[in-house]
Amino acid sequence: MKIVRIKAGDDIAYGVADAEGVLVYNGSPFVAWEPTETVVPWPSVNLLAPVLPTKVLCVGKNYEDHADEMGGEVPDEPLIFMKPATSVIGQNQSVVYPPQSKEVHHEAELAVVIAKPARRVKAEDAGPYIFGYTAANDVTARDLQRSDGQWTRAKGFDTFCPLGPAIETELDPLERLAVIARVNGEVRQAGFTSDMVFGVAETIEYITAFTTLLPGDVILTGTPSGVGPVEPGDLMEIEVDGIGTLANRVVAP
Repeated sequence: MKIVRIKAGDDIAYGVADAEGVLVYNGSPFVAWEPTETVVPWPSVNLLAPVLPTKVLCVGKNYEDHADEMGGEVPDEPLIFMKPATSVIGQNQSVVYPPQSKEVHHEAELAVVIAKPARRVKAEDAGPYIFGYTAANDVTARDLQRSDGQWTRAKGFDTFCPLGPAIETELDPLERLAVIARVNGEVRQAGFTSDMVFGVAETIEYITAFTTLLPGDVILTGTPSGVGPVEPGDLMEIEVDGIGTLANRVVAP
């Protein structure tokens, strides 16, 4: 099932996507929802970020080849950082190139969406806490990441966390799912979720040992090698097998 969040007229609603369009639901899939009789055809669909998390937690250096290209080693345990909720945008929304930076990079990632409150969850029990998966772009001001010595500002600008286009509820990241980034149609990154150092369940155990995850919270699982710069005007496309393609254009401030 592909779950989307859309704007229909003056209303914002969740729905289920199919070939014809989006079947609109009342309520939220994280609490209670029920289908309506309204189907919005694709030409009229305005996709939003598929979820509005209270927080976004991210795993750094979770692909060995990316750790190598960044000049570091894979850590012994998940390296966690956060992006603010205000960094989240959706399909076809613009990523604003901040004036503070001269080197903004794309990072293609698989994202996990949390189903229910999760605290001290063991890896073997993680399944029921996973609502589904979506694609993410961990946009990064690389020069600020280097100069600041920590990653909050470099990763946290408004618009620096595109998510979408949908949440796929039936996906297994242990399979060899391709994670691809294209810039203006050129493939920049091409990795597989099976190459992640720390898996989804292991990461949930690690994170929930120190903080509670709430329904709709998001975990970004790391990026494969090939990250690189983008400029205003560039079109970034993040594709994950089984989910679809997340597209965002970079714009000047």
